[in-house]
Amino acid sequence: MIIYGKQVCLHALKHHSEKIKTVYIAKKNILPQSLFHQYHDNIKFLEEKWAQSMAKGGNHQGLLVEMDAYQEAAFSIVKQHNFIVVLDGLTDVGNIGAIVRSAYALGADAIIATGVKQLNFAAIARTSSGTLLDMPLMISKNILDNFNELGQLGFKIYGASMDGENVQNMTFDKKRILVLGSEGKGLSKKVANKVDNLVSIEMKHAFDSLNVSVAAGILIHRMGYAVK
Repeated sequence: MIIYGKQVCLHALKHHSEKIKTVYIAKKNILPQSLFHQYHDNIKFLEEKWAQSMAKGGNHQGLLVEMDAYQEAAFSIVKQHNFIVVLDGLTDVGNIGAIVRSAYALGADAIIATGVKQLNFAAIARTSSGTLLDMPLMISKNILDNFNELGQLGFKIYGASMDGENVQNMTFDKKRILVLGSEGKGLSKKVANKVDNLVSIEMKHAFDSLNVSVAAGILIHRMGYAVK
């Protein structure tokens, strides 16, 4: 896959060297000297028009990287963790990337996406500032089976909802799942039926909802620390 943008590319170059194939440079001195020497044999210089073409018009900032395709985590790996975030029907790569970044920074262990057939992992790597490369993520074809197996392992499922209990008043099981629905539809019916508890964020002013990635950051932070 090809990623672009200075921050995400530098993250990949610093922390995932084994996955790097080619480094494309369209701006002088974009790489620190140490990385320039490290990847010297893999560097190709591009004219701006070719860089724009590779980035499909995106803001490449003079740096693009071709690397191995993102490998989805297997469920056997995901279920070994304690704090899992489930994205129920989310498709916007900006929101997903922001959630991945918050999840990684605030202590969630893995992510399951459901209600989608595929995701643009290159775009999510970019919008997550590279943290997707460090976060186990899988697309579930049968989330109900996953929930059943996780339930047998002692996981409790908490669904984000305007009708839920104030997250500030709650403590959470060590093995916990946070489910986030899409902004338009919320939790899907089949997922909502599996939720053990609904959680919400108390508003200081009357308003219908927060952006899902903002809500995710607040809920993940609370659920990362308020553990029984």
